[in-house]
Amino acid sequence: MKFRRRKGLISGLNVAVALVIVGVMLLPLYWAVVTSLKTLHQSYATPTALFPPSPTFAAYSQVVHTQGGSLLTSFIIAVGATVVSLLISVPAAYALANFRFRVTWLVTLSLLVAQTIPGIVLGTSFFKIFAGLHLLNSYLGLIIADSTYCVPFSILVVRAFMIGLPRELLEAARVDGATLLGTLLRIVIPLSRPAILTAALFSFLFAWGDFLFALTLSTSNSVEPMTLSIYSYMGQYTSQWPELMAAAVFAAIPSAILLILVQQGIRGGMATAGLKG
Repeated sequence: MKFRRRKGLISGLNVAVALVIVGVMLLPLYWAVVTSLKTLHQSYATPTALFPPSPTFAAYSQVVHTQGGSLLTSFIIAVGATVVSLLISVPAAYALANFRFRVTWLVTLSLLVAQTIPGIVLGTSFFKIFAGLHLLNSYLGLIIADSTYCVPFSILVVRAFMIGLPRELLEAARVDGATLLGTLLRIVIPLSRPAILTAALFSFLFAWGDFLFALTLSTSNSVEPMTLSIYSYMGQYTSQWPELMAAAVFAAIPSAILLILVQQGIRGGMATAGLKG
């Protein structure tokens, strides 16, 4: 009985601590929602109010009419960067996990080093290169720039999972006449679905929330992602806080939906992957 009580007390304490942590993490989002329901005067007069004095959806209406194109732009760039990163990282991870080259360790080390390069260094370099290639203010330029960060991370994540796949299964597929491409498409990719979904999720979230590359590689408003659109609401002397927060809430919705969908896919993939041993 004492052990059960102690175990129940520990479980309750863990739940309480988890709820406190979640509450602290969701507090900025709650503050953004409350501010988005205020008028500009109320946002300055009552900045710390837990509830809007007189809720209004005027800020959301304005954001929908003025920033809908930016939301679509961010979606196109994020999906494009995710597709490009997966098309490159999945075959590369398969090669690094199943073929032992003399330079395998050097390639893996280079991928790790690539993750440590500051984004501002890449951004300024890309500006010089893309200016010569006429890729500034273009979807393709932002997709390529975001992919350069997504690809190394995706390769490392997918490769770490593929290394754990049973070699006997891959050899059996080769004995049955499957080619390298057939083995990758029919055996490796289905078993590696949790890792691929994880890489796709982080690639999408990075491209969706990218601000540095979008600011560096955009010299006009022809291609304006949502991050730049939100930044435009901030001025030197005053900021349109209700519209800014409404835009931030809109920007968070696709990410939240994607997290829910991918979480279910990862769980299902992990259940299937558990049978491979």
